[in-house]
Amino acid sequence: MRCGCCLNMVSSDSDGTGREWIPQAAMAGCDYLELPLAEIMQLEEVELKDLKKKLEESGIPCRVCNNFFPGRLRLTGPDRDEHRILEYTSQALSRAAELGASCIVFGSGKAKKIPDGFSYESGYNQIAGLLRRLSPMADAYGICIAIEPLRKKECNIINTFKEGCGLARDVNEKNIRVLADFFHLCEENEPVSNIIRYGKGYLEHVHISNPAGRVFPKKKDGASYEGLFQALKDIGYDKTVSIEAYSRNFVSDLREGLRMVRESW
Repeated sequence: MRCGCCLNMVSSDSDGTGREWIPQAAMAGCDYLELPLAEIMQLEEVELKDLKKKLEESGIPCRVCNNFFPGRLRLTGPDRDEHRILEYTSQALSRAAELGASCIVFGSGKAKKIPDGFSYESGYNQIAGLLRRLSPMADAYGICIAIEPLRKKECNIINTFKEGCGLARDVNEKNIRVLADFFHLCEENEPVSNIIRYGKGYLEHVHISNPAGRVFPKKKDGASYEGLFQALKDIGYDKTVSIEAYSRNFVSDLREGLRMVRESW
């Protein structure tokens, strides 16, 4: 198991990538970093070079990108523009691959939210069809797309791990898999046993935080992480776990969070 951190959650710079924290995250002991693709797409070439330089100098890879699509790019509804979506995807996959990412998280709640008056079935079919189109594009770069179920407060479609696995099954492409996020599981009162029931063969990536405030996990912080880790072990999961959390004391919180995850594992 490799443990990393989502830097966009602690970003203090205007670009929102969190790249200013790369050296500190490497020194704190992260195995890899998870960076936001929609924000990376807004970087100028000189800024992208700076990002790559920071990663190279710190000796830490960007194995995962989250925030695949920007909210302004509609993925569902009657105003959806497939040409724009595929054009953006082509450029985004190229940048992600340039950074060394092998997994892209497909949460993008604002982009995939089904608009009022548009049926759930039609929106679901649009997302499933899009993933079938994206699969060979991502596969050409050796990238897996991990569907991220989001709580209902953030999106009105694919809100549970069970639903995410159902979507991956319907798409039926080898590199379309699912992410399990402990925060969203708790928000939707979804049992971690669903990871055991549906996750084998579909679980590609994990996000963890203390769901009370979505802060960095710590030992004896009141959250019940034991069930999550046991479920992961039960299905033989041994890939990546990213801490996706807010912090006011990033370096200290990250060190403690990494220690908690590794010792729990």
